Amino acid sequence: MSIRYALLALLNEGPKYGLQLREEFEARTGEVWPLNVGQVYTTLQRLERDGLVESDDEAEPGPQKGFHITADGAEELAVWLRTPPDLASPPRDELVIKILIAVRLPGVDVHGIIQEHRRYLLELMQQWTRLKEEEGDLDLGLALVVDAELFRLDSVVRWLDTADGRLRRAALDPPAPARPAGAQIRRRAGARR
Repeated sequence: MSIRYALLALLNEGPKYGLQLREEFEARTGEVWPLNVGQVYTTLQRLERDGLVESDDEAEPGPQKGFHITADGAEELAVWLRTPPDLASPPRDELVIKILIAVRLPGVDVHGIIQEHRRYLLELMQQWTRLKEEEGDLDLGLALVVDAELFRLDSVVRWLDTADGRLRRAALDPPAPARPAGAQIRRRAGARR
């Protein structure tokens, strides 16, 4: 998540203080991602250094120092909002790496590991669903975050189910010769190096 651009977006609405930016960030994101006020001020210093925000010069550094977005900052925000994130290469996902490693370890019950993670993910989905039922209608930001998390967790559960099935089928078939797949994935997906 880019705090830099979230702060630019909040400042695009008008001048704000650092503490106000932290509070508004947390409120807009459904209070799911707490933000350290130190991180806010560090990010604001970098934005100011880069000419994307300006501060009240006469104010003392700290909670009473106001910031506003510059024309360059508004332009950078607009570009960021319209630029799709680079999703061509798969992200480093700890669960995927864990399963890939477990497959090659002798004596490891990969199916058991998959089922253990699947159970945990289903419990998380139940927690998010309860949160949605209890508070989702009250806060649009929270409802959107909960929906995103439920879809993400559902996709991970479906991947685990697919991986489990693929591993069971592979156990019945003779192993195919290994070949490096990473380069093929990057080439097919058009990933940048």
